[in-house]
Amino acid sequence: MTTEAVRGSVTIEEVAAAAGVSRSTVSRVVNGSTAVSPAALEAVQRAIAELNYVPNRAARSLASRQTHAIALIVPEDTTRFFGDPFFASIVSGISARLTRSDYVLNLIIASDDPGDKTTAYVRSGAVDGAIVVSHHTSDTFIDRIAAAVPVVYGGRPVRERERDHYVDVDNRRGAQVATEHLIGLGRRHIATITGPATMPAGVDRLDGFRAALADAGLSEAGAEDGGFTAAGGAAAMRRILDSGADVDALFIASDLMARGALDVLALAGLGVPDDVAIVGFDDSPVATSVTPKLTTMRQPSFEQGERMAGVLLDILAGRSPEHVTILDTELVRRESA
Repeated sequence: MTTEAVRGSVTIEEVAAAAGVSRSTVSRVVNGSTAVSPAALEAVQRAIAELNYVPNRAARSLASRQTHAIALIVPEDTTRFFGDPFFASIVSGISARLTRSDYVLNLIIASDDPGDKTTAYVRSGAVDGAIVVSHHTSDTFIDRIAAAVPVVYGGRPVRERERDHYVDVDNRRGAQVATEHLIGLGRRHIATITGPATMPAGVDRLDGFRAALADAGLSEAGAEDGGFTAAGGAAAMRRILDSGADVDALFIASDLMARGALDVLALAGLGVPDDVAIVGFDDSPVATSVTPKLTTMRQPSFEQGERMAGVLLDILAGRSPEHVTILDTELVRRESA
């Protein structure tokens, strides 16, 4: 439905006739365009008031420029979004915070933005602001959205700017703690399955892993990108085994990838934790649904969602929240390490 949809019998053509302007001029006024003369703007607004014409979204926004809608933009495909429990927790947190406000949430899943469809929707005035979760280096359309509406990022933006607002977990420190735990167990041949190098979380967790090894005077036994998916984790695990590396432990940068790796290790006849100790990352429901149960780094995804929504609401209310919020992670010990 466009912003020209009406309540009752009044049409946009009747508004145009009453104002003595063209239909396109009325449409521009309704959609907030500045390409309208002051005289035409006044005539259209007067006709709208006299005829009680109420376009979808526009009646309130003509005066306040607010829709009381927020877009949650997830630059992923639907398989990744619905298959990763991390997103369910984030969305739950965002929803919980917005429930206590006047705002509603619009979910947009877009692994890319062909034809700038998502960008055009956001920039049309359909929403007051946006929350962006799980963005990649290639997601340049996000920059165009951020130029049009206030944006809060879930995680450090790939092209961080001084004015950006984001809520992240301490990925680097979390990975460092996970790796230090494996070292503390006496493991010396430690490999990692990483997230994509196009995502700050993937980069930061790899940095933390390498920092812990460097502090202990150890070399990494291997590093393979698992793409933050179970299938990717399995493929990365196969590559590590095929390399012939001597591996007695793994830091795996998500529980979902760890699930894939566990299946490959079992097929190879390697026991966890006897042959290979594993620490994951997330403490999602996956961590307790696999055998053995995963030792993992708990990240407060629900709280992260709540905080992101709260920061955006503060911005929209004219307040000045902190630009950067970093949440701590916590090691949860279970059977795998």
